[in-house]
Amino acid sequence: MSEAMSICVLVSGGLDSCVLVHRMMQDYSSVQPIYVRCGLVWEDAELFHLREFLASIGDSRLRPVKILDVPMADVYGVHWSMSGLNVPDDRSPDEAVYLPGRNLLLLSKAAVFCCMNDISAIALGVLHGNPFPDSSLQFCRLVEQAVAEGLGCDVTVLRPFSGMTKRQVLELGSQLPLELTFSCMNPRNHLRRAPSLHCGTCNKCGERRLAFVDAGLPDNTEYAMESSCDVETPGLLQN
Repeated sequence: MSEAMSICVLVSGGLDSCVLVHRMMQDYSSVQPIYVRCGLVWEDAELFHLREFLASIGDSRLRPVKILDVPMADVYGVHWSMSGLNVPDDRSPDEAVYLPGRNLLLLSKAAVFCCMNDISAIALGVLHGNPFPDSSLQFCRLVEQAVAEGLGCDVTVLRPFSGMTKRQVLELGSQLPLELTFSCMNPRNHLRRAPSLHCGTCNKCGERRLAFVDAGLPDNTEYAMESSCDVETPGLLQN
C-alpha cells in the first residue's frame, strides 16, 4: 500500500468505477471519489446508488464522495443524454453512447480539485477495447502536460483497468455488493421513488447483463423490463 499517498477516483456509480474505488483502497492510504455532475438524465439515480455502494465498502481510507458540477445543457442541448429521448438500446454499438468531450470535462475539473487539495493522481475506469479517443493513453498524457503547464502542478492520470475486459473487472469485484452499482442511461421511476430501477433495455443495461453472464456471476440487479437481446450465451464480451 502507498501509505503516504492519496488518489482521486472518477466515479460514475457503474460497475467499473465502483470496483476501481475498492481496488485503489488496497493501494492508497486515502481514496477520494469524485462524481462530476453535468445534468444528464440518469445522474440522480446514479448518485443514489453510488452513495449506497460506497457506504457498504467504506473504511478509514475512503473519503466521502465529492460532487463537482459541470453543467452541459447549454452545449448538449436536446442530446439524448439530456432529454432522455431515443436513448441507445441494447442492440446499439458502443459508438452510439459517446458523449462529446466527456473525459476532457471530467479530468479538467478533477485536476483542478486535485491541485488544490494536494492529490497527485486521478484514476479512470477505462477498460480494454474502449473505442473513444478521450480514453487513450496518449490523451491522458496530454492532459497531464496541460495540467502541469496550466496549473503548475503534477497530476498523473492512471488507467488501472486499461488491460482488462469487463468480465475480468467483475471477477475482480465478485465479492463486492455489485447489485448496488448502477449502469443505466434510462432509469425508471427516478422522479417518483428511490432507488430507481435499471430500465433493462438501454445500451448500458445490455452491457451489464452480458458482463454478468460472461463472468458466470449471478446478476441481482432489478431491471424494469426484460432485455431484447439473448443473454444466455457466455463469451460475448471477450474484447
